[in-house]
Amino acid sequence: MAKYQQGKYEPINKEKYIGKRMPTYRSGWELQFMRMCDKHPNILAWASESHRIPYRNPLTGKATTYVPDFFIIYEDMNGKKHAEIIEVKPSKQIMGNAKSMQDRAAAMVNEAKWKIARQWANQQGLGFRIITENELFRSPQGSKPKRKKR
Repeated sequence: MAKYQQGKYEPINKEKYIGKRMPTYRSGWELQFMRMCDKHPNILAWASESHRIPYRNPLTGKATTYVPDFFIIYEDMNGKKHAEIIEVKPSKQIMGNAKSMQDRAAAMVNEAKWKIARQWANQQGLGFRIITENELFRSPQGSKPKRKKR
């Protein structure tokens, strides 16, 4: 079984990080997203695990709390500011993509979390977005992927 990358991230642009505690990444993908938030000029502010949203787990029926991965404030190409809650997840844990029983169970719980998170975010005037490896590692439009040197 592969080990997941976990640890604390020390922001380079400390003024952009608005979280209350040092950001913790729970996967290499979250680390990649943190680096992007820290360095991207259009991301004005970001936080890790800054919001808590109550929901009911569909598998257990218990009331619990969903903690989305990120909160970001960014400026689009037209100079308009946006604020979003972001969840970084593997695409195999999204309904319709899940193949194994374990991934289908994870997808079911994720869908319950995301449904309530979208409603909550909308009430707060925020966007909600799920980012998978498909968005995280996509090459910019018009560019060719770099080849590894041998």
